[in-house]
Amino acid sequence: MSEPGFANLESWLQALTQTSVLIELGALVVCVLLAWQLARLVSKAFAERELNSIMFGQRIVDGVLFPALLLCLAYAARKLLLHSVPLALFKLVIPVLLSLLAIRVGVKVLQAAFSETPAIRLLERSISWLAWLAMVLWVSGLLPLVMDELDQISWHVGGSTLSVRKLIEGTLTAGLVLILTLWISSAIEAKLLRKATGGELSLRKAFSNAARALLMFVGLLLALSAVGIDLTALSVLGGAIGVGIGFGLQKLAANYVSGFVILAERSMRIGDSVTVDNFSGVITEINARYTVIRSLSGRESIVPNEMLITSRVENLSLADPKVWQFTNVSVAYDSDVELVTRLLLQAASVQPRVLKDAPPSVALMAFGADGLEFRLGYWMGDPENGSDNLRSLINIEILRLLREQQIEIPFPQRVIHQRSA
Repeated sequence: MSEPGFANLESWLQALTQTSVLIELGALVVCVLLAWQLARLVSKAFAERELNSIMFGQRIVDGVLFPALLLCLAYAARKLLLHSVPLALFKLVIPVLLSLLAIRVGVKVLQAAFSETPAIRLLERSISWLAWLAMVLWVSGLLPLVMDELDQISWHVGGSTLSVRKLIEGTLTAGLVLILTLWISSAIEAKLLRKATGGELSLRKAFSNAARALLMFVGLLLALSAVGIDLTALSVLGGAIGVGIGFGLQKLAANYVSGFVILAERSMRIGDSVTVDNFSGVITEINARYTVIRSLSGRESIVPNEMLITSRVENLSLADPKVWQFTNVSVAYDSDVELVTRLLLQAASVQPRVLKDAPPSVALMAFGADGLEFRLGYWMGDPENGSDNLRSLINIEILRLLREQQIEIPFPQRVIHQRSA
């Protein structure tokens, strides 16, 4: 006597050899074309969609929308053909489309919520394997038998009875709840950060981080309830975690609080040019725990948010983007002071980055040991493009002009007195 699952599989394989399968195949082709056309029309309606959005993806068939539409159309076609022809192909198509939809939802949500890391790629592959394994067991008719066998493996924990089947079902439910939570938080983040720049971007980033943290907390509570864990038993654990944060994790907690303060106050925003601990660069990212500053040389510095709150930070873009800069020049004592002044002003004025509404100025600062010491000061309006490169260009122009006029830049001079024996 054969097992029920294998008997169903044999009858299904025999049904695939009938001519009515061609009708099902034609209906499936119509469903595929119709789903593709509907997804294409919806994607055109949302012309400003992101390339990596969860619903659309990079291509029409790459997102969640296409398999979801195809599943709905295939289910409707199955209902229409149920009383006309014996179904065989749609018994395979429906589980396959359900597995494909589960894989697309899980993978796309993880890609939108997290960066591409080996752990995320492993989790994506695990979702794919589990979905296809469940599909095979479903089609073969072995899924009820396997679930019944897993339900027999049970043990007592306190006053409740747990089984492998309950754990698997609870874990899948918890995973579904967390994926839906991540999907909602990713949609909120994409909506808030769309077409936002400067201070508005920083403020929206703060709301996005707060919304994600709140949704993840609620999703975690729902997931624990789905698994069967009594949330009242977590009160003691919550108190212990609070004590741990207060003593052992106070630095980490201070960084997170400082991150929200920075984003809320907008004292520093994405795109600002800042100097922190003798490191200058542009803020490219403000996270909950740290801030990324990228210098013009390409180096990136990861600065804890607490340091930005408690230490001195020079923000060149906070109120006025204009920055004053100077360079010192020493010439021989016999040089023409008026000519040197004109040459220094000319060297700064020819640079396009030097502001014309605030003209450069020259001052004779001191009578040095080796010559006359001049200071050339000027204003620039784009410190994010670098300051050392502009100073270098001005110094090169000063050197060229002084050499043309044969004005000497003196070497250091020292007088040595020699006493006879």
